[in-house]
Amino acid sequence: MTMNDSLRPLREKIRWRARRGLLEIDLFFTRFAAQGLDALDERQLLDLQDLLSCDDHELWAMLSGKKACTVGRWQEMVALLRQSAPDHPTNEPTEGTPGMTEQKNATLGFNGQSYEFPVYSGSIGPDVIDIRTLYGKTGAFTFDPGFMSTAACKSEITYIDGDKGELLYRGYPIEQLAVNCDYLETCYLLKNGELPTRTQYEDFSGIVRHHTMVHEQLTRLYQGFRRDAHPMSILVGVVGALAAYYQDSLDINNPEHRMVAATRLIAKMPTITAMAYKYTVGQPFIYPRNDLDYSSNFLHMMFATPCEKYEPNPVLARALDRILILHADHEQNASTSTVRLAGSSGANPFACIAAGIACLWGPAHGGANEACLVMLDDIMKQGGVAKIGEFIKQVKDKNSNVKLMGFGHRVYKNYDPRAKLMRETCHEVLGELGLHDDPMFKLAMELEKIALEDDYFVSRKLYPNVDFYSGIVQKAMGIPVSLFTGIFAMARTIGWIAQWNEMIGDPEQKIGRPRQLYTGAPRRDVKPMAFR
Repeated sequence: MTMNDSLRPLREKIRWRARRGLLEIDLFFTRFAAQGLDALDERQLLDLQDLLSCDDHELWAMLSGKKACTVGRWQEMVALLRQSAPDHPTNEPTEGTPGMTEQKNATLGFNGQSYEFPVYSGSIGPDVIDIRTLYGKTGAFTFDPGFMSTAACKSEITYIDGDKGELLYRGYPIEQLAVNCDYLETCYLLKNGELPTRTQYEDFSGIVRHHTMVHEQLTRLYQGFRRDAHPMSILVGVVGALAAYYQDSLDINNPEHRMVAATRLIAKMPTITAMAYKYTVGQPFIYPRNDLDYSSNFLHMMFATPCEKYEPNPVLARALDRILILHADHEQNASTSTVRLAGSSGANPFACIAAGIACLWGPAHGGANEACLVMLDDIMKQGGVAKIGEFIKQVKDKNSNVKLMGFGHRVYKNYDPRAKLMRETCHEVLGELGLHDDPMFKLAMELEKIALEDDYFVSRKLYPNVDFYSGIVQKAMGIPVSLFTGIFAMARTIGWIAQWNEMIGDPEQKIGRPRQLYTGAPRRDVKPMAFR
């Protein structure tokens, strides 16, 4: 091992330690890390590590020259940090960042002064205005609830054009991937950036297949939950607990550890999800089979019992595989942003994925297909297809508070590109199982017909989305409604892992710390209780 290699863990520790809550320090250190950190010897690195143990405000006072160094050996490090930002703190992307080019500036007029901010272009998509120095220049923050106009990171993984109805994984259209690839090919693509060769695919799928079992002690953890617990509550707890069982892959600064943790999560999520189902219905856990493909193995663990052999239906296995592909990633959505935010603190990968599962559980996010089936069930209770006209009238009535679930999408202003593929799969599954005449599925198809023809829905672009069709497919396959979001989490795990891994490797990423517009009481003094 060379001297440079021996110092790598120390450098990585310093990089993480430097991701502070105070933006001004981040701006200094990010530029320095890109230019000079690798040139420091061991003594200098230890001095820098010691310097970073200072309080944020004390450190900033030294870096900005407002206060002299309190320790003599820190002076060299403070001087080097200052040299990396000679005029003012900047945190511009390092030169040569792939797919990101500066082409012009944006000018902001504020309080009678003008300020320049660089504008960057990605490989495709809208330009971004780099406002990282806004507070330092103006003393003001931006206000963007829900991050509707804020790019919190740069990413090479997934791209969405909502106006065109386009979804790309690593540049490949989702329509082509869903037709020509299986889920593990898609996992390899999202994780590594390129589709696998035959040899790469066989190696990767073989590793995944042989790591589907979970630690035997982990199975006892399920006994701590009530039998009527929602599967998502079980998944949050069990996935978070993986860090207690697989402690050999928790060093986020070690690429090998990150690879092992990623493979474990991909391999074990179907087992953990199926076990959550089995536990809630009081059946024994079914161990995975290495001779089955990813989706067939999940169906086996879901529906097999020790007393009865189960052979997965290939049509249903392919349908499940397509559901997993279509839900594998979706850019910087709520749960992905949650994973990134948790990961920015240096949390272990299992904790980060558990945080993503918790966010996905929300009905406004991953619970959409579950909400769609609940809606269909409510209509069935009111009379089914015969009462669908009354239901549609209520949907159109602004005062009724009745919502049409599974139609329209916050991102896609046109047709959801995943919906067409899922519609085909829906009809394949219904045909395979002979369920076209099932009352609930006839109701769903009638609702689809009205939404595609009624001008009220067409003019508002309330087309059926992927949640509408995937919910119907899962219901037909015998998957309980309460597990729909769990399967969503199983599918999205690879997207979360890819995004988390990308964030860890991004030298510009720092601990997430959103600002706020404070509207509470100004400073005031506490009165003794007798005078309140």
